[in-house]
Amino acid sequence: MAVSFPNLSSSTGLKKLDDFLLTRSYVTGYQASKDDLTVYSSISSVPSDVYVNISRWYNHITALLSLGGVSSESAGVTVSSSAAPIEEAKASVDDDDDVDLFGEETEEEKKAADDRAAAMKASVKKKESGKSSVLLDVKPWDDETDMKKLEEAVRSVHLDGLLWGASKLVPVGYGIKKLTIMMTIVDDLVSVDDLIDERLTVEPINEYVQSCDIVAFNKI
Repeated sequence: MAVSFPNLSSSTGLKKLDDFLLTRSYVTGYQASKDDLTVYSSISSVPSDVYVNISRWYNHITALLSLGGVSSESAGVTVSSSAAPIEEAKASVDDDDDVDLFGEETEEEKKAADDRAAAMKASVKKKESGKSSVLLDVKPWDDETDMKKLEEAVRSVHLDGLLWGASKLVPVGYGIKKLTIMMTIVDDLVSVDDLIDERLTVEPINEYVQSCDIVAFNKI
């Protein structure tokens, strides 16, 4: 009988497999087995990075295949090359009992999956919990710099963990004004030094921005 899983050539099938692998390292059990090879062989090309969990699993199985490291005594599979095991998995599917990889989970399996998902979310939330409020001085080249375009260029920088806030123009003399702007950052995601050196003072923004200085940096 055939191993049952969605059409992995479709986005719907890949999305379901990606969700399935969210809390699992392998398709079944705690080590690579014939089930992994069967699903692996059903994916026609290297999956997009959009499917984070599939990509992790797919790259892992690919590495095991190249090293001859996929084995499962219970499934009767031993892998020593990247081609033969896949063909073996395909050929042996018809001899297997029904295995519905995406069927109804037991209550215990659901609870275990929910616990793992909750732990992962808690870990991400903890990682992103540290935030800081930063005040920047952004200086133009001269009094002819279009300050409206300068501010638009600064705010055009988008990063995960970066939120631009209030701003104002402050006179510095000789008809020149600087832009003072607030931003809130997630500490683990945004480096202010990198933001200045790699985003705010390089092309095309440096057409307007001469330099940036940190005026205040406070943990929230």
